[in-house]
Amino acid sequence: MHHFDLILTLTGGLAAALVCGYITHRMGLSPLVGYLVAGVIVGPNSPGFNANRELAEQMAEIGVVLLMFGVGLHFHLSELLAVRRIAGPGAVVQSLAATMLGAVAGWAFGWGGSAGIVFGLAISVASTVVLVRVLADNNDLHTPAGHIAVGWLVVEDLFTVVVLVLLPALFGGAKAESNATLALGLAMLKIAALIAFTFLVGGRVVPWLLNRVAETRSRELFTLTILVVALGIAAGSAVVFGVSMALGAFLAGMVVGRSEFSLRAASEALPMRDAFAVLFFVSAGMLFNPAQVFHAPSVLLVTLAIVMLGKPLAAFLIVVFLRYPPKTALSVSVALAQIGEFSFILAGLGQELGLLNEQANNGLVGAAILSISVNPLLYRMLDPFTKWASRNSQAWRWLSFRAHATADAPHERGAPHEPQYHAVIIGYGPVGRTVTRLLRENDIQPTVIELNLATIHQLRKDGVNAVYGDASQSDTLRAAGVDRAGSLILSSSGFHGSEEVIRMARELNPEIRVLARSAYLREVVALRKAGAESVFSAEGEIALALTEEILRRLGATPEQIDNERERVRSDLFDQFPEAARPNVLHSAAPSAHADASKAPVTADS
Repeated sequence: MHHFDLILTLTGGLAAALVCGYITHRMGLSPLVGYLVAGVIVGPNSPGFNANRELAEQMAEIGVVLLMFGVGLHFHLSELLAVRRIAGPGAVVQSLAATMLGAVAGWAFGWGGSAGIVFGLAISVASTVVLVRVLADNNDLHTPAGHIAVGWLVVEDLFTVVVLVLLPALFGGAKAESNATLALGLAMLKIAALIAFTFLVGGRVVPWLLNRVAETRSRELFTLTILVVALGIAAGSAVVFGVSMALGAFLAGMVVGRSEFSLRAASEALPMRDAFAVLFFVSAGMLFNPAQVFHAPSVLLVTLAIVMLGKPLAAFLIVVFLRYPPKTALSVSVALAQIGEFSFILAGLGQELGLLNEQANNGLVGAAILSISVNPLLYRMLDPFTKWASRNSQAWRWLSFRAHATADAPHERGAPHEPQYHAVIIGYGPVGRTVTRLLRENDIQPTVIELNLATIHQLRKDGVNAVYGDASQSDTLRAAGVDRAGSLILSSSGFHGSEEVIRMARELNPEIRVLARSAYLREVVALRKAGAESVFSAEGEIALALTEEILRRLGATPEQIDNERERVRSDLFDQFPEAARPNVLHSAAPSAHADASKAPVTADS
């Protein structure tokens, strides 16, 4: 019966999440809203199917570990340092302000001081998933406001990691109450020991292990290794060092993130992360009791006011105080006006420690659902509002005039390459090598995507940008700069999933020009339909090359060779519609083509 409950809970929870996530996505909302609503639907507080909450929470714990591993994996100190002047103090001050407001609310509702502090900490943290999605959907991820918001969130995440470790030491029952200072000191000592062990030992062992597994060229083994590293270090941190699994997972992610396997691990080695993360949100939604909203609406309203008014106002004042433009301040504050995954992690720990009651959790989940739903809509209204304010508000104009150009803003550190001077090449075989050399000789910056580690090392040694990862993953394409490149060149004819790669590239960059290579003529139509502008077929090239060579040996004139080439071309390619006909590289024999090789090459060539 237990196994049946497991399958039923897993199937029911994921099916409800799929339906609700699809509906909310079609409505222009974040799918996270759908996952939380799905939890409400399959939870014990609504009629109909009731999933097993305990089983869902146990599976969601894996989601927490993998989420924290992902945070560590994407944590880059350089990104944080780039906006350190504002992200560090801003995140700390805003978190303290939200925590104080939450503590006041907890005191007003009679929960007690400790519960109020934990409640305030929980609502002080914004959702990584929601923030990045909102910024990306509005093309603001790589703007000054986007960099500040992401750096701000990194500090919040680090703050959350520290809080997750310190809460059991401070509020862990009799052990903590007997000597809180001693408990806190021991906890910090254990954390230091874990960090030292992870980076000194794990920093050597994990890359060595991943390198050995990567040499097998087996995706399944690589995926399994990443999962073992993430779950193993997380479990070991709890069993051996007595600290939270969340911290262990975060440190494991940092170890892998510092290696050259970080991109591949993020893009292809965590296929279960999203599924378990969905279960995490479903299990959080199962805690929501709609009936309590009608009996005690004040908890939800106050929580929502802190999340959507108190936190954004604090962030806005901090950014403006540091002399950033009001538009940047407004963008950052609105992007942070929601709560998500780490709020639930903190609230869950608060429940385990007996600090938060069901009423507080209910307000937290309800505020998360509403804030995540409204946040993308509010962000879309920023442009019209800023245009109106710049015309009609004297205070807005004064703040804009007062703002100075920040020296450490990421966008001011040098302009990126123009798209026409940047090309992405998939594969570094003979064709890839030739294309890379040709582009570099003509001042076009190539970035090569490869799965051969030795090739990656050699390319980087030669000064060529190289990305280790699977090109069929959108994260890999994004890391290679497809979203800002002028051309994408698929240089390998045996590459599986070429059509999907082209479609993803078109989604990231609709203006990119795609040149693809195919082994067989029958592959041409699919590649052209996927979005490739030029397809070069090996079969067609060989047929033409053989024709020219045979005729030349038979003593044919250049005119006869040209005529026969057109005849072969017609025989081969008349079977295709005009729009889907492949390009064919011409051999250099006829003098008519002799001058073409001297023409300068551009990324659009």
